[in-house]
Amino acid sequence: MSPSQHAKILCVVGARPNFMKIAPVMAALEASASLAPYLVHTGQHYDAAMKHAFFDQLGIPEPDEDLGVGSGSHAVQTAEIMRRFEPVLDREQPALVLVVGDVNSTIACALVATKKGVPVVHVEAGLRSYDRAMPEEVNRVLTDQISDLLFTTEREAEANLAREGIDASRVHFTGNVMIDTLHAQLQKKVPAADTFREMDADAAFQPGAYGLLTLHRPSNVDDPAVLRRLLDTLAAISGELPLVFPIHPRTEGKVREAGLSGLIDGARILTLPPQGYLQLLGLMSEARVVLTDSGGIQEETTALGVPCITLRENTERPITVTQGTNTVVGTDPAKIRATFDEVMTSGGKAGRVPELWDGKAAERIVAVLEGWLAARA
Repeated sequence: MSPSQHAKILCVVGARPNFMKIAPVMAALEASASLAPYLVHTGQHYDAAMKHAFFDQLGIPEPDEDLGVGSGSHAVQTAEIMRRFEPVLDREQPALVLVVGDVNSTIACALVATKKGVPVVHVEAGLRSYDRAMPEEVNRVLTDQISDLLFTTEREAEANLAREGIDASRVHFTGNVMIDTLHAQLQKKVPAADTFREMDADAAFQPGAYGLLTLHRPSNVDDPAVLRRLLDTLAAISGELPLVFPIHPRTEGKVREAGLSGLIDGARILTLPPQGYLQLLGLMSEARVVLTDSGGIQEETTALGVPCITLRENTERPITVTQGTNTVVGTDPAKIRATFDEVMTSGGKAGRVPELWDGKAAERIVAVLEGWLAARA
């Protein structure tokens, strides 16, 4: 089949969590004999440094279209993505629109496509925290309802979708594309020692002898009382194990607004600017423990076998708890401390790598897409 006859798959990314998911999908589509990817970046999160840290490092091609939406409230951002995406969809006339994850770009582009009669594919479908206070949960549920093909990372996601009335014929368990990226990039990771050297870190920061901290969820950083409670606990923990904290710009602003910078400055916490994927992969893989409120990091630590303490009341990735290295503790200082002490004493949960987290999820996704489109031709 000539390139002009390839079925066009319009792939959407918009924010940092999407980039690691789209990279293996784009590579598998490029290798297909019958499909051709067309990449749209909504610009929901975008700057030159982030482009280098993710697009360049992960080998994602230049977007065919950059909508340049930028930040805004959830309503404003979602509406602006829809407004700018519609003419692209009209012009390109793809066979499918493929969205990943649960950010505003995911639901916005899925809505436009489904109203235009273009089939929607959702990669990472069926994950549920059952916490509708999380905007991502709303995005996940709605995107799944309007998707024609749903690709899941774990079997529990299939049960979630069945409970919501989604026909099993639309659902395919293909594994985790985040782990495809991890497999592909692990040998290229930037060693933690290199990052420490570049940041002129104190000698206390040594590979295998630090904890990695990430914190960005509004539920953790927007309420000064919750943020103070977390930072007090983390500062105390850093007395036993120094912490490396790549700090999200929004989190940094909230810490400053709440007058809590001194809690970090007075502790053994090394703050870093946001890190590229390969730098963060090095820091994660060589940490003794990871403390986080990130969904993706829960998965990556399970794949790496690194103990993870999740600073949230729930998780949409329960397999990281039941099979992996993750423990969900919320923001209660006693629970955080008890779990940290257990990791320091016993090494933490051993866990195992879940089914189909083998680096080949994107290949399975593309095989399903080829077959689905061929059956409709």
